[in-house]
Amino acid sequence: MTIVIFLCFVLMIVYGIQIDAYRRAWNSIPVLEYPATPGNSPLVRVSVLIAVRNEEEFLPVLFTALAAQDYPKTHLQLIFIDDHSTDRSSDLLEAFSRQHENLLVLQLPEGVESKKKAIEAGIQAASGELIITTDADSVQPQTWISTIVACYLATEGKFIAAPVKMKARGSLLGIFQTLDFITLQGITGAAVSKGMHALCNGANLAYTREAFLEAGGFEGVDQLPSGDDVFLMQKVFSIYPSGVRYLKSPLATVETPTEKTWGDFFNQRIRWASKAVHYKDNKLFLILLVTYLANLGFLVLAVASIIDRQWLPFLLLLLAGKIILEFPFVNTVALFFGQQRLMWYFVFLQPLHILYTIIAGWLGRFGSYRWKSRRVVNVGSKAHDK
Repeated sequence: MTIVIFLCFVLMIVYGIQIDAYRRAWNSIPVLEYPATPGNSPLVRVSVLIAVRNEEEFLPVLFTALAAQDYPKTHLQLIFIDDHSTDRSSDLLEAFSRQHENLLVLQLPEGVESKKKAIEAGIQAASGELIITTDADSVQPQTWISTIVACYLATEGKFIAAPVKMKARGSLLGIFQTLDFITLQGITGAAVSKGMHALCNGANLAYTREAFLEAGGFEGVDQLPSGDDVFLMQKVFSIYPSGVRYLKSPLATVETPTEKTWGDFFNQRIRWASKAVHYKDNKLFLILLVTYLANLGFLVLAVASIIDRQWLPFLLLLLAGKIILEFPFVNTVALFFGQQRLMWYFVFLQPLHILYTIIAGWLGRFGSYRWKSRRVVNVGSKAHDK
């Protein structure tokens, strides 16, 4: 009993030190409010790449957001890559392309699929110096491209990660996954800004075409179904350790919807967790491992408390410590995203979050998930489509 409690407390202390480091790093990032236009700076040729697979529900809103961008159309290229959509996405893309001269629609050939292949095809056709990627189900503010370009010009960054805000639905599921996503975004910003480790979200990324080619694109990770974002970031970081930036600005924040069902949510999170075993960054892997073991400790203590109630005080003490450690960090990130009201649910959702972390982490290593109607099976450290 003593050894188990000791290990749980040690894990929580290590976890708490890391969370506090993230909090301090996040708070130290200046909120950048770049002008809508780069001023007297030369305009940069930009190519926006968007991989599409069965997104007819979201494309009309995305088209509206892209058409409203304040960046000069003369220096903007939009490239949609259709990854074998089976709904009306292809028709919508063709209709939109007829209305915009700077828009290109590509179709992946038969036998070639995955988001990485779509991005590669887009980059081959891109004429831009700066590549920006986003997801087809996301919405961008009018100042999105111009703010990213201004950051690129000001910092000379080779790879820029920018914020993604999850639009919370009023359900328990919507609130839960939004709070979880707020935490992930805070960790991303803190880690990237301080060079702790590489994390990002493909819904809001920018990198130079030159850096992509120098890093060898997705070579070496192209067999993995997921990871078009973080694996590329890690490769660029290995070449340009001081060239990776985080853009903390509401003017560049992309909004994405929450998953509609618990099944969809777990499939998404299992897919994200499945990438961990392939990370080349040992520091990031150790942080994820400590986080997983710290949460697993709660499950062990919970089971022990059911068997013998003398374990219960230790369980409650550790749970209170976890809340006290995490709340200030998550709260300050939620404030940036204008979602501080969700913190009312933070304490009550802790048991669910612990259980979800354990399940998603385990299935991300040994389970399977569905992504864009494709089933991916994880076997040990390998993954393959079915």
